[in-house]
Amino acid sequence: MSTLQLLWFVLIGILFSGFFFLEGFDFGVGMSVQTLAHDEEEKEQIIQTIGPVWDGNEVWLLTAGGAMFASFPYWYASLFSGFYLILFIILVGLIIRGVSFEFRHRMPDGKKRRMWNWTLSIGSFIVPFFFGILFISMVQGMPLDKDGNMMASFTDYINVFSVVGGVALTLLCYLHGLNYITLKTEGPVRERARNYASFFYWVLYVGLVVFAALLYFKTDFFDNHFLVTLLLVLGIVVLTVVANVGVFKKKEMLAFIASGLTLVLLVVLLFSGLFPRVMIGSEGYYDILIKDASSSPYTLKTMTWLSLTILPFVLAYTAWSYYIFRKRIKHPAIAALGYEG
Repeated sequence: MSTLQLLWFVLIGILFSGFFFLEGFDFGVGMSVQTLAHDEEEKEQIIQTIGPVWDGNEVWLLTAGGAMFASFPYWYASLFSGFYLILFIILVGLIIRGVSFEFRHRMPDGKKRRMWNWTLSIGSFIVPFFFGILFISMVQGMPLDKDGNMMASFTDYINVFSVVGGVALTLLCYLHGLNYITLKTEGPVRERARNYASFFYWVLYVGLVVFAALLYFKTDFFDNHFLVTLLLVLGIVVLTVVANVGVFKKKEMLAFIASGLTLVLLVVLLFSGLFPRVMIGSEGYYDILIKDASSSPYTLKTMTWLSLTILPFVLAYTAWSYYIFRKRIKHPAIAALGYEG
């Protein structure tokens, strides 16, 4: 395995980490529209917290997919063909979620506006849930032939571990969104989001125990990378506790950063368990290795120079966008009374 092959494997992991840190709270906010808000004004307040940034956050996913296509075409071909239906469902979720922002804005109050509120929440649920299904199915191992073709049945995709993974990722995104709402809003929504988060963190603790047990019995992570896997699992638990404490003590930035880093560590856990593979054969045969799945050294070198040139501008623009839209969003009725939180 060359240095550039390892570098691009790590970079793809970083891109997925950035996607779940930034887009994770977007999904949580989207789900909160129908679970947290009590009226149309509160729904509008919640949506405004991500209005300027949600589409920019999705670029991380597009970049991760593009980087995988260019740097590891064999991985891309096997993954995207083998998980075609799951990725199609994810795409549908992204589409109905994306168009709901525009259509709900153009609809008067009534049934049509409520319909687009529902599509926003449903789409925000579909994407993290099925990403959890995809990632967990992939690390459990899938039936691959010597050419990297996947010949999977329904239970290879949908099983106890993959469903637990989907629920866990969805709950992590929901909590990340609740923490973002407390950071970005004023009024009753802010307090309600904090109360919801306080409750759901206890649900998450149970989920993490189940997830860790299934990870031990259903994957080879502990066999191949025992110390790293153990430290990452413990890190996820510690960050979850830190986020919970942040919610309890009303340290909103601490809770938000900790919940985001929990998602980052989850991606790191999955990628470290894959290493040095990019796809795992279910019977231990026909694993696809990093060194066999990558593009030519010239392609990787060219991509590296382009990335190093463009990346600083992308990061600077992202930071500037969040700085510009840093103010809290007020409930319209309360803002009229001069409420400051």
